[in-house]
Amino acid sequence: MSLRIDVIKNQILSDNYFILRNLTYDLFRQNGEAIRHKREVYDRGNGATILLYNIEKKTVVLTRQFRIATWMNGNADGMLIESCAGLLDADDPEQCIRRETMEETGYQVGDLEKVFELYMSPGGVTEIVYFYLAPYSDSQRKNSGGGIEDEDIDVLELPFSQALKMMRNGEICDGKTVILLQQLQLKNVMS
Repeated sequence: MSLRIDVIKNQILSDNYFILRNLTYDLFRQNGEAIRHKREVYDRGNGATILLYNIEKKTVVLTRQFRIATWMNGNADGMLIESCAGLLDADDPEQCIRRETMEETGYQVGDLEKVFELYMSPGGVTEIVYFYLAPYSDSQRKNSGGGIEDEDIDVLELPFSQALKMMRNGEICDGKTVILLQQLQLKNVMS
């Protein structure tokens, strides 16, 4: 089924860092009736995220960093524990996540398993996130990580059981991270 959409207005409100658009459009129902919608849509580009796991040590690698949006929405210190992630920029998803993993965690990724790609907030954000899992070993650590110029990232190597507990008690409350932890749990390789 294909919907008919007539755009009435498409105004850029901001292109400071990403693009925020104000849209007015008519969405036509199957019976031909038009419904007028007014929305703001945020285009921040697409991204990729990865959860590194070590079967022998039964650990995962996560990051911790300040996230202004969480601070503005009640996260007292603004710090968030999350899976390594980044925007694609001009890279394909696999190139992006390899680059981001090295920058943020210091690990050089070997084999990747693409889990899926998801819209994370389709009501107002255009972003698709590509999800990956990858095994890691201590020998793949090439530097201390921590991000690039404008980042200050803590690298956390945690027992998988602890990460699951932190997810259940709300210490880990980032959507992409919860999804990846649950995917790893479903694989049942960390038992």
